[in-house]
Amino acid sequence: MAYRADDDYDYLFKVVLIGDSGVGKSNLLSRFTRNEFSLESKSTIGVEFATRSIRVGDKVIKAQIWDTAGQERYRAITSAYYRGAVGALLVYDVTRHATFESVGRWLKELRDHTDANIVIMLVGNKADLRHLRAVPVEDSQAFAEREGTFFMETSALESMNVEKAFTEVLTQIYRVVSKKALEIGDDPSAVPKGQTINVSSKDDVSDLKKNSCCSSS
Repeated sequence: MAYRADDDYDYLFKVVLIGDSGVGKSNLLSRFTRNEFSLESKSTIGVEFATRSIRVGDKVIKAQIWDTAGQERYRAITSAYYRGAVGALLVYDVTRHATFESVGRWLKELRDHTDANIVIMLVGNKADLRHLRAVPVEDSQAFAEREGTFFMETSALESMNVEKAFTEVLTQIYRVVSKKALEIGDDPSAVPKGQTINVSSKDDVSDLKKNSCCSSS
């Protein structure tokens, strides 16, 4: 599907990738944004993010997706990494149970640094390695239900559910933003074009509107 110019979008959403080192976060990012996969596993060094625009209804949503840049090895992801994030993919490796055991800690850190409205997708990556599975689907589903997150298994290698996982997160963020706009009596389509929306109490759509005058009552 042809999109408008790269800088022509209705919403810009920041999404972060978190999870233990080696679970495939960088390959999920490259598969979704560039449709690429690298068999050479190397830790990301430095801050890395990529963008891609998708269409949700009649809106063009630009996703700015941040990768943990190797910081996860030191358990010291900075607050700047989380700042402004409205969505997150919390990734573990279905063949390494230890990476699933870390999910609770990652979720706590995420929630400590972001707004309560953040959309979270638990992602079990490397689902193509069926013979090596160490994390039952039922365990992940139970965790997601208990914590109120979405859940999906993916394979960056086989391109399975990668598009679906990111698209679902972005669609749900858009629903949150639209709902908040409706609650304060604003048409979400009236938000200035290309405006970054932070789904939080202090940075929400109402802030964008506070300078507008003459609202009809």
